[in-house]
Amino acid sequence: MRRRDLLQAALALENRKPGTPEWQLTKVWPNKAKGHRSALVEGYASHQSVEAGQTLQIFVSTNPVRRVTIDIFRMGYYGGSGARHMKQLGPLATVTQPEPPVGPKRLRECEWQPTASLRIPSDWPSGVYLGKLTCVPEAKHEHNWQSYIIFIVRDRRKAGVLFQCSDNTWAAYNKWPDDYSMYTDPRHSWAPSVAASFDRPYCKYAQIYDHPLSIGSGEFLLWEYPLCYWLEANGYDVTYTSNSDMMDVAQFERAKVFLSVGHDEYWDIRQYNAALESVKRGVTHLYLSGNSVMGLTPFQAAKDGRPNRIISREGVYGGMYGGLDQFFKHPFPQEGPKANLLMGAHSVYPFNGGGDWIVTKPDHWVFAGTGMKKGDHIDGLVGWEFHGDPAPIPGLEILAEGDALSGGTKPSHWTATIYPGPKKNFVFNAATIWWAQGLSSPPGHILPWSHWVRPTGPDARVQRITTNLLKRALLG
Repeated sequence: MRRRDLLQAALALENRKPGTPEWQLTKVWPNKAKGHRSALVEGYASHQSVEAGQTLQIFVSTNPVRRVTIDIFRMGYYGGSGARHMKQLGPLATVTQPEPPVGPKRLRECEWQPTASLRIPSDWPSGVYLGKLTCVPEAKHEHNWQSYIIFIVRDRRKAGVLFQCSDNTWAAYNKWPDDYSMYTDPRHSWAPSVAASFDRPYCKYAQIYDHPLSIGSGEFLLWEYPLCYWLEANGYDVTYTSNSDMMDVAQFERAKVFLSVGHDEYWDIRQYNAALESVKRGVTHLYLSGNSVMGLTPFQAAKDGRPNRIISREGVYGGMYGGLDQFFKHPFPQEGPKANLLMGAHSVYPFNGGGDWIVTKPDHWVFAGTGMKKGDHIDGLVGWEFHGDPAPIPGLEILAEGDALSGGTKPSHWTATIYPGPKKNFVFNAATIWWAQGLSSPPGHILPWSHWVRPTGPDARVQRITTNLLKRALLG
């Protein structure tokens, strides 16, 4: 059996292990009726990603003080349950940890005392892991309130598919503790030199819709998990990383296919340079995402020296192109190269909206087996942010295009593109955050809606297009 087949078999074997739906939160309580934070129990991990053999510290706060258990789950398919239970920590004593002061660039950076340490076992495969925090009832009428922490287990092996979580964007939109995201600066929602730290709990997600499962899990369960679930259900050899892992071209070259998933808005310039170089070296890129590679956010170290624990919005990839000067109100200290020179298309203004994904080139191999004809629609698949303005790259083709309605009335033109790389590789851009919603609907998943548009859920055409892309890339 070839090595790739062995790796696929190993992942299939992993997903035949017993799964459980008990990874889902069932008792959550935000501080306010329409609030985001849940101070009853909240926490965060010391690193975005860790390798087997490394130690992860977990920081938990409760108010009032309670003992807590931490159940660790690996997210995947697992017979449709969606996760496998890996370990329980506790019951653990906790304290009410302090809220950090507001620092330069509106930074809120926790310096909490660790509650638990977890040495990652050697047999834990790469994946996205959730730690379900659960308060232990100490009296008859107390409730076992819950929230999550989230982290990634990475590895160094060669793989077919490299799934990059969009965790920089999770941090940018995180409002913990009290409306302190990179979007709540009083100057403007896209103000320059605003920072966000990974050293704080993730609040309940604050856009598009109200999803209690998001408390503590960033945006993974919203936009990325359906693709993870689908890939593992179909036995692909996949390994997982964070944004912070991808600043060296060697990381991209570990796989035949690099995946940008969901809402992948914020990149360090080193990641952009490494990504572009990897295309030149033969890695296929699939941007199953929208609003990607827009904000230039250099990493900085935490106060204690841990690298890549703070991002700061310092620029826009491509500068003030395409009427963006109508939106941005303040100058940025840096300007990055155009994102469409990497992805084929990039964010366009107006940014927000939705619409149908409309085929314009049905004879392309991407659509083989879909039965689609020119003008056919995949209803509601475009949203709530998207890509357009295709780059003048030789051989670039527009596979689908249309208008997304921003605010219900203002059209913004999007384009799904593909262009050839130099070594039989290619770069595909789906041009929508909601592509993964067309692949699967895992346990607990809620379909989003925005600007009066919503996707309809798993669609055989989206599944076939994605299968065609992966087959061509992996066998090429």
